[in-house]
Parts: sequence; C-alpha cells; structure tokens
Amino acid sequence: MPEPKAEFDGLYPCDFYEPEELLDAEQCYTVYEIARLLQDLDPDASIEPETEAVLLDWAIPWIMTNAEALVVADPRSDDEPGYYGLRRPEDLPDGSE
Repeated sequence: MPEPKAEFDGLYPCDFYEPEELLDAEQCYTVYEIARLLQDLDPDASIEPETEAVLLDWAIPWIMTNAEALVVADPRSDDEPGYYGLRRPEDLPDGSE
C-alpha cells in the first residue's frame, strides 16, 4: 500500500552503480554475487536467506536494465546458476552484438 513521503525519516536519490563501476571486466558473477556487490558487500559474504531474497529484488532488475552492457555465460552444470560479466568486444564471437 502506498505511504505518504512525509511518513519517512528521510528520502534519498535512487542511484545505482553502472556496470563498469561494479564489476571487474575479467570476471563473471552470479546474480547472488551481484546482489551483494550492489550493497557494497563482498560477493562471498554470508547473509541470511531473507536478506538475500530482498537483495535479489534489487539485483534482477539491475541486470535487466543493464543487459546491453553485460554478457551471460551458461551454467557449467545443472546445479549452478548462470554468470554475468561486463560486455567487451573480445568476449563475443565476431559479429554477434
């Protein structure tokens, strides 16, 4: 249910990292790791499942919004998530954009 802005102690700009600010160009990350990075946590930080669910609510739209700047790698096995990384020309086969 919507709440009046006056009900909150403070309001802040809704600023998000640009992919180049968040991700190392030489690495690929799971959505779970990106969720942690968006909160300035270590990608391997241990967090409660409920907290992780909230962080994923931020990370999934961030990935979708920044899809043009990212590449995706298929999971290496059925029990592993996909990985995302910064898109560089050398990462894609010739002509695939």
